[in-house]
Amino acid sequence: ASAIIKRYVGLGNALNATALNAIGTKYVCLLNVVELNMIDSSTLRLASLNPSACSQVTKDMLYAKAKHAFSDQRYSPAYYELIEPYLGGAPSVDLRALSKDNVNMGVSTFAKLRRDSLMSLTPSEVQGLLGVNLGDLKKWQNKPPIWEWVQTQKQSELDKLHVGLAGGTQEGYMNIVKPEFQTPSSASLGAVAMTLHLLPALLISFLMMLVLS
Repeated sequence: ASAIIKRYVGLGNALNATALNAIGTKYVCLLNVVELNMIDSSTLRLASLNPSACSQVTKDMLYAKAKHAFSDQRYSPAYYELIEPYLGGAPSVDLRALSKDNVNMGVSTFAKLRRDSLMSLTPSEVQGLLGVNLGDLKKWQNKPPIWEWVQTQKQSELDKLHVGLAGGTQEGYMNIVKPEFQTPSSASLGAVAMTLHLLPALLISFLMMLVLS
C-alpha cells in the first residue's frame, strides 16, 4: 500500500479527497511527512479519516489541517463531531476551549489525546470536556494515561468531581510516578556471571597469542 501511494504521488497526482478516501483510515498512517504536507486542508472537509492509531507526528499534522478546514464551523454544534477524529493531535489550549463547549467527549477519545495535552488539564477542565460521560472516568482510572493524570492531581480536586476517583496527591504530599524497569532474568544474569568468570582466562590467551606472534 505504501509503494502504491508513493507511486501515485510520484506521478504528480494530488492527494485530494478522492485519493484520501481511497487511502482511508486503514492506510492513512502510511503517509510520510512530505505526503502529509501535500494534503490541502480543504480536502479534509470531503474525506473520512481517523488517524487516532497513527504516530504523534501524523496526528499533530492532520489535526492542524482539520482545525483549519473546519474553522468556519468553530461555533457550530457540528464542529466537535467534525474535529473529534483528529483530537489526538490537539494542543492543550484547544482542549481547554472545547471544555467550555459542552462537547460530552467519550472517555475512549479522552484516553487517546496527546499525552502532554491530557496531563496539563485540570479536573474542572476534564469535567467540562467529558460532561455527561464524566462517570465513565472511574472505569478507566487504572488505565494509562488516565492513571498517570489522576496521580498528578490533588485528591481534594478529584473529590469535587464526585465520581469516586482515588490516587491523587494529599495536601502537603507529592506522588511520583515510578518508571517501570524490566528485571533481568536469571538466565541473563547467569550469562553475565559466566562471562565475568571467563574474562581473565580469555585475556591471558589473547596476550599469549600477541607474544607468540
